[in-house]
Amino acid sequence: MTTPGPLQGAWQAYRLRWKRRELIWRAIRARRRLRPIAIKMGDLAPDAIIAVSTLRNEMAHLPEFLDHHRALGVDHFLVVDNDSDDGTVDYLRAQPDVSVWGCSDSYRAARFGLDWANALLMRHGGGRWCLTLDADELLVFPDHDRRGLRQLTAHLDARGVRGMGAVMLDLYPTGALGTEDAAPDAPLTARLPWFDAAPWRSRRMMPRRNLWLQGGVRDRAFFADDPRRAPTMNKLPLMRWNWRQVYVNSTHSMLPPHLNMLYDGPGDARLSGVLLHAKFTADITAKSAEELSRRQHFADPDLYAPYHRAIVAGPVLRNADSRRYEGWRQLVDLGLMGTGDWLER
Repeated sequence: MTTPGPLQGAWQAYRLRWKRRELIWRAIRARRRLRPIAIKMGDLAPDAIIAVSTLRNEMAHLPEFLDHHRALGVDHFLVVDNDSDDGTVDYLRAQPDVSVWGCSDSYRAARFGLDWANALLMRHGGGRWCLTLDADELLVFPDHDRRGLRQLTAHLDARGVRGMGAVMLDLYPTGALGTEDAAPDAPLTARLPWFDAAPWRSRRMMPRRNLWLQGGVRDRAFFADDPRRAPTMNKLPLMRWNWRQVYVNSTHSMLPPHLNMLYDGPGDARLSGVLLHAKFTADITAKSAEELSRRQHFADPDLYAPYHRAIVAGPVLRNADSRRYEGWRQLVDLGLMGTGDWLER
């Protein structure tokens, strides 16, 4: 990352301020497009920890997603449903700690749902600690089985830290894609017990100073011939929200740009987490086949069509370097999570 000169730096700062304003206005406009379905936030405390998610047809993931993050300490879930037809809305409507909005607009045109998430964060997240997650992600962090988000966020507040980063870790089965190692109601890490621990490569991208981290099994198995197109694996999922901030590219990057410096990827000694990613559950081949026709998840769908076709073919991802998931201590030992002074207490 090179340091710009004074004039270039001033120009970049000016452009980033206007970009942030543009994204805030997009969120304000997007909020008008959200249709209330079941809103249950009447008695939500000012210090409530909330989770925000935009989704479509994620019924298979929702029970574990909600239970896992409830156990961590999420007080309320804010969900935008994009025309699900698999029972998702009825299920969410029945949950006492979930508020649901609907939107039929294009997921892709809404910047892959990010305008909707930013809208909810602006309206309901101000001053609160907020988790922004996909329904196929489970957050883990050091000592999460004994101390939850309430203690974690108090720890970050005491040190003046406004957020926590995480690496997204794709889990996969022993056999071919489209299979799982355990029954559908088993924990994710029993159904998909394997992951790639290394290698990782990263760089800082100007002018936002956002981290661009690549690696993991998708990089190895599907993008070896063109690694530049491999997915971005770093996220900033946990933030104390302020109306002046906004997500820019999924939760991979934010504005103002100094927030992107909160996390430096695997090997960062600061306290961080891991997002266990249920990308490769048994329905992945059907979802990839659907995406070949829906074309909603990439800015250039044609460029990524070979990736989806490769998934539909059902390859075996496990190899001699695969690691079986054992828990958060293993992730710390592998350098995938940092602890800061969190474990010294």
